[in-house]
Amino acid sequence: MEKLPSLVIVGRPNVGKSTLFNRLTGTRRSIVTNEPGITRDRIYGKAEWRGRNLEIVDTGGIVPDDKALIPQEILRQAHIAISKAALLVLVVDSQAGLTPMDEELARLLRTTGKPFVIAANKVDAVSQENNAAAFHRIGVPVFPIAAEHGTGVDDLLDAALSETETGAETENDSLSQGRGATDDERVPDAVEVAIIGRPNVGKSTLLNRMVGEHRSIVSPVPGTTMDTVDTEVVHDGHLYRFVDTAGIRRKGKTTLVAEKLSVVMARRGLERCDVALLIVDGEQGVTQGDAQIASYAEESGRSVIIVMNKWDLATEAARKASESDAGTTKGKAKLAARATQRPRAGARADARISARTVAQSRAQSKTQARAQSRRGFSMGTNFGSGAGASVGADVGSNAGVTTGATAGVHAFGDLDKSRLLYDYERMVRDKLKFLSYAPIVFLSAKTGDRASKLFPLIDEVAAARRKKISTPELNRWLKEEVDLQRGTTPKARPVRIYYMTQAKTAPPTFLIFTNQKTPLHFSYERFLENQLRAKWDFPGAPIRFVQRLRKREPRPGAPRDDDE
Repeated sequence: MEKLPSLVIVGRPNVGKSTLFNRLTGTRRSIVTNEPGITRDRIYGKAEWRGRNLEIVDTGGIVPDDKALIPQEILRQAHIAISKAALLVLVVDSQAGLTPMDEELARLLRTTGKPFVIAANKVDAVSQENNAAAFHRIGVPVFPIAAEHGTGVDDLLDAALSETETGAETENDSLSQGRGATDDERVPDAVEVAIIGRPNVGKSTLLNRMVGEHRSIVSPVPGTTMDTVDTEVVHDGHLYRFVDTAGIRRKGKTTLVAEKLSVVMARRGLERCDVALLIVDGEQGVTQGDAQIASYAEESGRSVIIVMNKWDLATEAARKASESDAGTTKGKAKLAARATQRPRAGARADARISARTVAQSRAQSKTQARAQSRRGFSMGTNFGSGAGASVGADVGSNAGVTTGATAGVHAFGDLDKSRLLYDYERMVRDKLKFLSYAPIVFLSAKTGDRASKLFPLIDEVAAARRKKISTPELNRWLKEEVDLQRGTTPKARPVRIYYMTQAKTAPPTFLIFTNQKTPLHFSYERFLENQLRAKWDFPGAPIRFVQRLRKREPRPGAPRDDDE
């Protein structure tokens, strides 16, 4: 991949950094509103000027003396970008004049040893250029600009090119000496991976885990990520472009303009990806909001992987619920009765949980959640109210005494974790029936437990999305292996499929010629899809059908319509 000189935009909040970033990159990547503190993570883009390419980096508004968590994280993110910069652009508000915070930021930039210039923004007319004169006392070049209209940006880019040209050549020479022939290696096209989900389910934590660095700001505050954050990762010779999106809420739950824009941009990030990682809080279980976001991914034709995050917390909640249940009089009576009974045959029979018990547990969990919501508490603060706890209590009451445990006390062991995993997956499938083709992975982004399973799964799903089945193979399968009469349809006229071909990939789309002009019933399409998946799998990829009416050929000797 080409190493571009990096131009990093810094400044205090609400001076127009994101507006300048969008102007330089020719995009609308960064959210621009009158609300300060919207940009928090590093936003990357590319600019082309006079035949040269530059990497443009937008950073969050820096408040050096603010000790709050998010401003401190913004400052740390800015330091990471500054350390890799070829040129720094300190954006200031010319109408507000030189403020003490601007002077403090200039001192901080001078200590980095990196060259920097000042972009005096909001100079909307020639008569306002005198407003930029006050910034010359800092002792670096000052460029009066109007980022919203593009005035003066060309002079800024010319200065950026002349400043970075020497540094870029030196860096490229050192890279060529250090890397040798690896510069000629071609990295394959990137797999676009969007990380989607509700606020505060661990999307940014997972991105940081996959990248191997603190790429996105992580905090307990829901809605920390506002912009979509793109990050390229090379893993085992494969290139991935991860897009960390803002948490998607229902329209009625968004109040600030920036929140509404972040949801729109999250939907856009989903639209341009190949694979969507649907992050679900494993401690809370699948909610209505998760199902709604999953429907967005399914409707847009994206391949989906369901990621049950915070699995360590769900397991811990199940363990506590199991121990609590075993300590009750009712639980002890169950254990004593089970110990005196003849052992059941097989571990699967031991692990089976009745549908009534699961339904009651989920109903109880919902009731407790509503009660806590009315009292102003979060579901995540009470381990006993989560989905993991409700299933864990069932596992604890049905599993019996683990081998090696003290008599009368249930120990939550590896066998119980396997049972919890099995029953939890059934619950997820029950909630997200329309994503029955999506693989499920249980992991903890915070601890990294089971996170290594994600890269191979992304490769498998991305390959299935691009899978192409030849037309002869499809029609041979249709003729010899599929009993079309088994497909249920409410129509009296039986459906006949004469011909089938795969029209495109990503997602796999099949063109079928039938004896009906009206669309096939959804149950018949589902039958065909199940038969296709049984033969060729297509894990994680939605399957689409396009129907065409095949006109019947006239019988030999029969009069044609134009014959009199």
